[in-house]
Amino acid sequence: MKSGKKRRWGWKRITALIVLLIPIVGFTILWFDEPEPLANRTSGETMQAIVYRAYGGPEVLRLEAIDKLLPLDTQILVQVRAASANPLDWHYLHGTPYLMRLDGGVRKPHDPRIGTDFAGVVAAVGTRVTEFKPGDEVFGVGIGTFGEYALAYERRIALKPAGLSFEQAAAIPIAAVTALQSLRDKGKLAAGQKVLINGSSGGVGTFAVQIAHLLGAKVTAVCSTRNVEMVRALGADHVIDYKREDFTKGEARYDLIVDNVGIHPLSDMRRVLKPQGILVLVGGGGPDAGNWIGPLARPLKALVMSPFVEQEMSMLLADVTRKELTYLGGLVESGQVKVVIDRTYPLAEVAEAIRYLEDGRARGKVIINVAAATDP
Repeated sequence: MKSGKKRRWGWKRITALIVLLIPIVGFTILWFDEPEPLANRTSGETMQAIVYRAYGGPEVLRLEAIDKLLPLDTQILVQVRAASANPLDWHYLHGTPYLMRLDGGVRKPHDPRIGTDFAGVVAAVGTRVTEFKPGDEVFGVGIGTFGEYALAYERRIALKPAGLSFEQAAAIPIAAVTALQSLRDKGKLAAGQKVLINGSSGGVGTFAVQIAHLLGAKVTAVCSTRNVEMVRALGADHVIDYKREDFTKGEARYDLIVDNVGIHPLSDMRRVLKPQGILVLVGGGGPDAGNWIGPLARPLKALVMSPFVEQEMSMLLADVTRKELTYLGGLVESGQVKVVIDRTYPLAEVAEAIRYLEDGRARGKVIINVAAATDP
């Protein structure tokens, strides 16, 4: 047993070191020898879109007329009606953690477009696209969705349920899929188990409370005072106001903790997990929380610690697929899950939307009404 444990620790430590060193070395090489970005196909027409031509805060965002792109063979061009803001957007905007720049551009972004979640209408399809056609109302994740048009791949989108507005559909992709997969897949949540959702009033949290309730779990939600009643109405069995109580010092023990906040030490989180419990790290920290590896610091610590403990600790990166989107869209259309929308901004005010999201006070989702930019 001891020798097997030692081998497991060796491989995990080597993996952690590789994860840390590769981006640093790669970043240094690319800083001095950065390749030119690939050219996009354009239509000869222009569209309005939010762009960022340098890394920084919301102040670097601009509404500009840019080339309207054409879909490649496996892509879909969508006329965006609504989009939603996510922490992922501010990480792209700031270019942090720096390892993200290895793909997106070291000194400045290769692609100035920004935005991921969307709902809209298919405008054109590539020659190898078989599941969608112009005129279809769809939702999912795309490229540069804070604009009048965006590109997407067919496995990453689904038909929008007729009973959902574009704003509701745009709120679903990253947040709801993250909530579902953290509970069902990583968390292996079963009916009757006790789950704690830390950060239950944000985009992922509001979906997670409802999905956990649907799965038959006993749900404890952690949020601020002003959100207690909202979270309770979403299906939480017990709500902890973190301004009055620290859940890591309580007596309750949980089968699963989904952590959307990332401020508690892992040792404190483990203390309130059952011996065979699972901790799923989803988010944590703002756009300035560590420039090199940012929110990956805690998962790396969990990776190093995991060989010595029985509890399971892991990080979730959502895999947004048509199957997951269709399932979640059905839950919302049937009324089993509610989309919580805090604020809606016009396209020209994306910078304000991102700034509001960065402040960490959003209740549910922040929506961008793209249709209003072009509607007469």
